[in-house]
Amino acid sequence: MRISRPWQLCPPAAARRWLAALLLAMLVGLPVPARAIDVIASFSILADLVAQVGGEQVAVSSLVGREQDGHVFQPRPSELARLRNADLVVVNGLGFEGWMTRLLQSAGYRGPVVVATEGVAPLPQPLSPSGAGREAPDPHAWQDPARVQVYVENIASALAEVDPDHAEIYRQRARRYQERLRQLDEQIAGELGTLADDRRTVVTPHAAMRYFGERYGLRFLAAQGPNAGSEPGAREIARLIQQMRASGTAVIFSESPGTPALLRQLARESGAPLAGRLYSDTLSPIDGPAASYLDLMTHNARQLREALAGTP
Repeated sequence: MRISRPWQLCPPAAARRWLAALLLAMLVGLPVPARAIDVIASFSILADLVAQVGGEQVAVSSLVGREQDGHVFQPRPSELARLRNADLVVVNGLGFEGWMTRLLQSAGYRGPVVVATEGVAPLPQPLSPSGAGREAPDPHAWQDPARVQVYVENIASALAEVDPDHAEIYRQRARRYQERLRQLDEQIAGELGTLADDRRTVVTPHAAMRYFGERYGLRFLAAQGPNAGSEPGAREIARLIQQMRASGTAVIFSESPGTPALLRQLARESGAPLAGRLYSDTLSPIDGPAASYLDLMTHNARQLREALAGTP
């Protein structure tokens, strides 16, 4: 795992403030303050993974919040100050955060940046809904729990380098969480493994579920390309409807965020049912069905099994 350091200069402002508090405590005989490592993740799913590994030693926040779309994120001035004072920045990579490099430069961030997907084998993804033309790495690798184990390893290594005093704690938490990921993977495989071969086609607004489909034997069709902000043309919609009809039995899911008008059109013209909502690029609010990564995957698997099996 490689941590990039865009600027090898002075420590972040948060670290300088803690050092000042430490010196003051030593001078006046107060207890030495404990300082949580300030970590900023690019989006909510990564922030949850950091929290699972970092525990109480880490204060983590995400630039792209819950129920927000990382593809079309527009940073505000407040994000610049948050980044400038962070101890570590965690990004997904594979082209998901096209805005991140410019944002880090604008913020004057001088700390380490870890790419969570380093070492992950990416799937290629067409840049258009038709499947023709240029391809790029599909950035949505978190939809496969086996690949997320690599994410967790990279995050633990980065935290250990930034905070070596707690390195073993981070590694222990990472191993425990990786075991939970293995259990989750087995659970989802068991739930979806009983589906009939002709009940494995799913339509979603944008192409974010290919890793899930490869892992568990489902076929995902998307009205949009990999970017949720793109708009399909009439030709792409007609091609998708033909694919849906040819598949025999297909179900349509919205996402968070979704495109309900487009989905209603697909349901009306193809005859496929609107089944429910999947979470692809973001966590739900804390009180929602996808409050954590484990919850997100469990929710999606349950929704898919019930819709594809024809159960209520």
